[in-house]
Amino acid sequence: MFRFFENLVDPYASYAHTDHPPTRLWPFLRSFCGPFKKVFWVTGLLSIVVAAIEIWLIYYMGRLVDLLGTEPSQMWDDYGTELLLVGVFILLIRPLVQGIDVALLNNTILPNFGTLIRWRAHRQVLRQSVGWFENDFAGRIANRIMQTPPAAGEVVFQVFDAISYSMAYLIGAAILLTTSDWRLMLPLLMWFALYGWLVAWTVKRVGPASKAASDARSQVTGRVVDAYTNIHSVKMFAHHDLEVAFAGEAIEHARKTFQAEMRIFTVMDVALTVLNGLLIIGVVGWALVLWTAGEASVGVVAAAAALTLRLNAMTGWIMWAVSSFFRELGVVAEGMETIAQPITLVDKANAAPLTLTDGRIDVQNLTHHYGRTSGGLQQVSLTIAPGEKIGLVGRSGAGKSTLVKLLLRFYDAESGRILIDGQDIATITQDSLRSNIGVVQQDSSLLHRSVRDNILYGRPDATEVEMIAAAKQAQAHDFILDLEDPEGRSGYDARVGERGVKLSGGQRQRITLARVILKNAPILLLDEATSALDSEVEAVIQETLYGMMAGKTVIAIAHRLSTIAEMDRILVLDDGHIVEQGTHDALLDKGGLYAGFWSRQSGGFLKTESDA
Repeated sequence: MFRFFENLVDPYASYAHTDHPPTRLWPFLRSFCGPFKKVFWVTGLLSIVVAAIEIWLIYYMGRLVDLLGTEPSQMWDDYGTELLLVGVFILLIRPLVQGIDVALLNNTILPNFGTLIRWRAHRQVLRQSVGWFENDFAGRIANRIMQTPPAAGEVVFQVFDAISYSMAYLIGAAILLTTSDWRLMLPLLMWFALYGWLVAWTVKRVGPASKAASDARSQVTGRVVDAYTNIHSVKMFAHHDLEVAFAGEAIEHARKTFQAEMRIFTVMDVALTVLNGLLIIGVVGWALVLWTAGEASVGVVAAAAALTLRLNAMTGWIMWAVSSFFRELGVVAEGMETIAQPITLVDKANAAPLTLTDGRIDVQNLTHHYGRTSGGLQQVSLTIAPGEKIGLVGRSGAGKSTLVKLLLRFYDAESGRILIDGQDIATITQDSLRSNIGVVQQDSSLLHRSVRDNILYGRPDATEVEMIAAAKQAQAHDFILDLEDPEGRSGYDARVGERGVKLSGGQRQRITLARVILKNAPILLLDEATSALDSEVEAVIQETLYGMMAGKTVIAIAHRLSTIAEMDRILVLDDGHIVEQGTHDALLDKGGLYAGFWSRQSGGFLKTESDA
């Protein structure tokens, strides 16, 4: 039975991607509701039916009180069949209707609706550009992805479990009192008006308060995750107290925003208690007045008392449900600020896959300053022949990494263009571009998965033999066999920790190299590929790198100039311009900037800007 309800909706069903998600709250929520439309309609109808049954039960208890005035023997003769049918209804029909309603809510909607939102939100955020991620905290992004789905699920739950049910219940209560004596409805209507005012007062305040509290919680998460991610820096600089204080500031802000939110609920609870007292006295007292005047039966008084006591018990729940509804809407609104941001770096509508034939790269008048007035590249033009090996040299901030990022299309250039085999990379698909480029970065961070998973990331369909061969070529196989994680997994099955923290810098770099070797892309970008290696290992890896370069078009960034001395051509970047280019020997003979870098090196490293 559970599987039937759990499988009514597929949260992973295909859907149309959009680069511009709705940025208003209700359209944003509706965009996830498509697969649930029929289920929502049935659940809403059942909520009304359940409320109607509850009202009918109160009505029938009043009728039963009136029937008790009949002689016992006569009562069973006249009403025995009716009482039997009512008993069957209460024992069989009511649980069936209630069970279907609860199963749709608990087994169909809640697990699947949150899953659908989390799945789609994660896919949407992963489509954002590298620059988008660089402008936010990973912890805050992850927090919003995790908070939004359960909040949205709670919103839907309250709509059907509380709001639709309570509205149907209140309408049914008014009808019941009217059929007994229309004057009984007057105190109910007065109470309902005051209750509606209290709900409006609460909702007006709880929405902004809950959003402020949610923002504050996200700030706490962002600061805590930032400290954990950079725990080595925290420990190296002995800044435990500084980080505690930094997080404490956000924690205290979260406490104050939560206090402000809870004050609203305290006022609401006290006011609600007073209102419920007025409801009981107004309806039951008026029913007693009618009874003493002979205008209402004992059953009417009993039904009125039961109804008001039931409403008294429900109103706190309804108020809390409505408040929770708007509080969770505040959480959804906060998550929407991240999830609904437009995708700005997209493939063109008619983008075709890259057709790579030779590996020729043409850079034409390329300018990019990241939206600023300085930094980056300025009017750079460059042609790299198929199979040519290019070295990039320059001070920090000269534009080397910018050129690599633009070649990978992590950003769209502000002006100019890059062609690969005559194809503008802005007109081809991003995936096909990056699948043809192998990258080894200075920051050799790994996924918190097994060594095998990290190496196979380069080519997931590679065989075990191919993966091990790549590891051996990267001089990684031997140390991998000696690895063991705290859970007892060893060798290629050992997990490397977050960002590869359980490995040394050289070990991480060699696994990164193995991953790129396995990918075997025709274009190779090396950004300080051997910076984390000691001299002995570097000498061995250097041979591996030159083996990797065979037949490929290569761009290598290096501060350790000895690693690029054998390149076909070396480009010297300064202040966003190519100021020198040529072979190592030719640039030394020229006596320019490169020759100055070479002469000032100590141990093969390029000096800093101030030293240079």
